Amino acid sequence: MCTTCGCGSHKVLIEGKRVSRHAVPGALSYRAHATPAKADIALAPPANVGQTRRIQVERDLLARNDALAADNRTIFSARHVLALNLVSSPGSGKTTLLVRTIEAIKGKADVAVIEGDQQTSNDAERIRATGVQAIQINTGKGCHLDAQMVGHALEQLSLPEHALLFIENVGNLVCPAAFDLGEAAKVVVLSVTEGEDKPLKYPDMFRAAHLMLLNKCDLLPHLTFDVAQVMANAKRVNPDIEIIQLSATSGAGMDDWLAWIERERARCEKPLSTA
Repeated sequence: MCTTCGCGSHKVLIEGKRVSRHAVPGALSYRAHATPAKADIALAPPANVGQTRRIQVERDLLARNDALAADNRTIFSARHVLALNLVSSPGSGKTTLLVRTIEAIKGKADVAVIEGDQQTSNDAERIRATGVQAIQINTGKGCHLDAQMVGHALEQLSLPEHALLFIENVGNLVCPAAFDLGEAAKVVVLSVTEGEDKPLKYPDMFRAAHLMLLNKCDLLPHLTFDVAQVMANAKRVNPDIEIIQLSATSGAGMDDWLAWIERERARCEKPLSTA
């Protein structure tokens, strides 16, 4: 998938400055993740050839990303930081939801945001307008954030203990599903202006998510969207996924979302050492 969409050749910018993809020795190449670990690839035989050649791919091409994600997770754990990876298709309302969430939490917790977009710093500027830290990552032709990008962004953030970190991923329901960033949970945002079959079309994303936020529910009176059907489809893909219906515009359901965040923060908290 990503070998043909342009991920293999692009510039990554963090706050407008180019970041080398080889800044960390052995860093994952974007082209690498197109082939799964130890996969058996069946090659269609040429005409008149009666056997299929099989090539066993021995190397786990996501291993480097997973190692860097583990490093990020260690940083979060040491600081008791809850990191949430927000994923969705473009236009689901992630940034509006994030702004509304920050406005509700600000003053109760330290909040920081890592913004992922192919181009522009528009979303980061919207976040900064709320008064919290935001680091912009521009992926160029890249269709997702990876653990190395997040690690570089963390170097520019001042994260106090017990902070809340939101990572707003690039709008894409495919590739971000495969990349661990070190987050505590993936939160998939699906708007009611999209199809009820999205969980079935993009099962990897909904299978990887802990929570689905069904956004823009204030528009339901004007649509033919079937809420029961989309919830059933999400549960069919991931029986353990939690679902919250809300509207970032009207505020309906926001209390449930905020309560979920507080429960997750409690899970990541550990007693401070008295030694």
